[in-house]
Amino acid sequence: MTSSSLLFLWLSLLLRYQIWLQLLWLGPASQAQQGTQPQSIKIEGDITLGGLFPVHARGPAGIPCGEIKREKGIHRLEALLYALDQINNDPDLLPNITLGARILDTCSRDTYALEQSLTFVQALIQKDNSDVRCSNGEPPIIPKPERVVGVIGASGSSVSIMVANVLRLFAIPQISYASTAPELSDNSRYEFFSRVVPPDSYQAQAMLDIVKAMGWNYVSTLASEGNYGESGVDAFIQISREAGGLCIAQSIKIPREPRPGEFDKIVKRLMETSNARGVIIFANEDDIKRVLQAAKRANLTGHFLFVGSDSWGAKSSPIEDQEEVAEGAVTILPKRASIDGFDEYFTSRSLENNRRNIWFAEFWEDDFKCKLTRPGIKYDPDRRKCTGEERISQDSQYEQEGKVQFVIDAVYAMAHALHSMHMDLCPGSMGVCEKMDPVEGRMLLQYIRSVNFNGSAGTAVMFNENGDAPGRYDIFQYQMSNVSNPGYRVIGQWTNHLRLNLEDMQWSGGEQKVPDSVCSFPCESGERKKMVKGVPCCWHCELCDGYQFVLDEFTCDMCPFDMRPLKNRTGCRPTPIIKLEWSSPWAIIPVFLAILGILATTGVISTFVRFNDTPIVRASGRELSYVLLTGIFLIYLITFLMIAEPSVVVCAFRRLLLGLGMCISYSAMLTKTNRIYRIFEQGKKSVTPPKFISPTSQLLITFILISVQLLGVFVWFGVEPPHTTIDYEEQKPPNPEFARGILKCDMSDLSLILCLSYSILLMITCTVYAIKSRGVPETFNEAKPIGFTMYTTCIIWLAFVPIFFGTAQSTEKMFIQTTTLTVSMSLSATVSLGMLYIPKVYVIIFHPEQNVQKRKRSFKAVVQAATGSDADKSFT
Repeated sequence: MTSSSLLFLWLSLLLRYQIWLQLLWLGPASQAQQGTQPQSIKIEGDITLGGLFPVHARGPAGIPCGEIKREKGIHRLEALLYALDQINNDPDLLPNITLGARILDTCSRDTYALEQSLTFVQALIQKDNSDVRCSNGEPPIIPKPERVVGVIGASGSSVSIMVANVLRLFAIPQISYASTAPELSDNSRYEFFSRVVPPDSYQAQAMLDIVKAMGWNYVSTLASEGNYGESGVDAFIQISREAGGLCIAQSIKIPREPRPGEFDKIVKRLMETSNARGVIIFANEDDIKRVLQAAKRANLTGHFLFVGSDSWGAKSSPIEDQEEVAEGAVTILPKRASIDGFDEYFTSRSLENNRRNIWFAEFWEDDFKCKLTRPGIKYDPDRRKCTGEERISQDSQYEQEGKVQFVIDAVYAMAHALHSMHMDLCPGSMGVCEKMDPVEGRMLLQYIRSVNFNGSAGTAVMFNENGDAPGRYDIFQYQMSNVSNPGYRVIGQWTNHLRLNLEDMQWSGGEQKVPDSVCSFPCESGERKKMVKGVPCCWHCELCDGYQFVLDEFTCDMCPFDMRPLKNRTGCRPTPIIKLEWSSPWAIIPVFLAILGILATTGVISTFVRFNDTPIVRASGRELSYVLLTGIFLIYLITFLMIAEPSVVVCAFRRLLLGLGMCISYSAMLTKTNRIYRIFEQGKKSVTPPKFISPTSQLLITFILISVQLLGVFVWFGVEPPHTTIDYEEQKPPNPEFARGILKCDMSDLSLILCLSYSILLMITCTVYAIKSRGVPETFNEAKPIGFTMYTTCIIWLAFVPIFFGTAQSTEKMFIQTTTLTVSMSLSATVSLGMLYIPKVYVIIFHPEQNVQKRKRSFKAVVQAATGSDADKSFT
């Protein structure tokens, strides 16, 4: 047996049980109770429609119904009565056919509504009453219940779902005026359900578009427990997940029966993600109001930014006395218009002319805050007595309820479907013909889905294949500041796409700027996003430091080696290229020393050339002196090459002259000291002079020593031709703003040392010979001055090494090393010039009387004087 068959059997048994109870307890007491607690309104007609309205609120535990609902209950019910009057008085719509109605109160409770709706299907169930007898033994006379061809309602989605499951079994079409749950769009489960309001899937899309238009990406959701709230939030979450770009901080469900303090806990939970100021709320009026109250108690007025569904809409009851908390709330409502005809109709209703509405007296008491004298109702002395002369909108506040338009459209949709059906099945007939008695529900459903007419607000009323109406919404914002009349203001529309006027929006305190509701604020320039795992809208901002730039919003990348990041790190820029400028302090001192040295060397050479044949010049070894002075000159000259802008030519001359000047100088001095050493060592053994001490021999030896340096340089030229390079690593400090590329020759520290190593070797060898020759007479040629020169030169170069290599990590390494090298070379050249030649020049120029030839002595006498006596010795 299928589930449908089981449900059908259960309903049959339930109806039989109800009938048995009615017959068993039928009596005066029961009738009195029915009189004081009316259950339905019956409007006679040729065709009867059912109506389901939340006339009363849900009652407390154990009581099905509570207080009367003036707007959502009475206004909507009267809208159905108004529509019936209009249709029955319209000669062009269902002519000669009167529409009637059976209207029930759902009391805002799905289970109670299901029980009430069984009235609609009584006529469709074959009941076996053979076992039912009256007290006198006679069979009961049971009136045949009216046949309901279609139902208008219900209001709440949970109620509509419950009722739709029953009506589907009996093929009774149903048109709702307020149920928006997406679940009801499932045509396979609710095939007889249609609605003149768009489903929450459209509403959820509209709310998502609003959230995105305001720049929010992090919100929380609140839903009342039940089909409307839960399915609305589910649709919002599903659509936002598919669209991307929005994260749900928390999704909180409000219990159907909240315990004391429940709403304070909800507000506290919302504050756990305080950045999610936007709150998407699908809740009933009572829950909305209690959320606002809890926020006010928590002193959070102005913090939460509510986006409310159509259950909030433009109603004043949810925000009554909570206006400050609700300020700025954006709400949505199916596009509607106030029906002027209904206002005229409803404000003219009174106790005398509206007796067909069995709940109108209760509404009258609640609306005018008075008390009617009714049978069975105890008079309340604290409330004034109603006169019956009160008038709606004059003696009470009146505003047309938002769904009135849709109730009217729902009734008209049913009427147009019946009209089309009558035109097809009963052409020319003045009333209901046999083919429409009874009305076949499945056929009527087809006519309902085919209707297309202009509704009460002038907009088209139609249904898609799932029975849903098109999505058309007005967007409201509750505004208080800077407006003369606080209230809801239309700020946009949504009809498949959003049109939102952001400039018309106002927030707490009259602020025009849309507040933020984001998990993380945008990263500043030069920062990347480090995403929080599992929450795509949340991230931490990390600075792209050093030489990194922002490749994309999630990635830092290194700039190419020859570039540095822009100040905002959005890209890279070329690193500035520098060189040692002539105006730099690092260049001024070496150049000054080199100029002085060149002038001094030039002066010495000029003096020696002029006095070339004088005894002092000849005694100093003219040939080697000129060679040595040339080397000194080149040492000074290399300073200018080291400071000049690098080029291929400059780099070639640097390689050539850097070691050549020192090599020439120390080769000449080594040759001199070696000659002296060999003369005196030979003299100890023999009176025969050693070989290769003639000037020609000395020059040959010197040039042989120099040729080794030249050979090495030319081999270097062949292996690696000179060229320039830009060093981007030398001046690359942590702060890229100070990064510079240095234009330099392709000489590394190692190649520079290798270039000087041969000269240093000559210098050390010369120093060794100077030490060995320290015993010769002070007046013997230049042994002692050469010795002091070499000692001083060694000290200079020993100081050079730690300074040169100790600055390897400095950002100004190139400048320091260049200055250190050039100054050291200039000092060593100056020492050589000062100790070997300045005294001679001084004597030549200022004491020419001493520049005379002295008595010659034999080689033997000189050697004896050098090795054994303190007698007066001289040698020229």
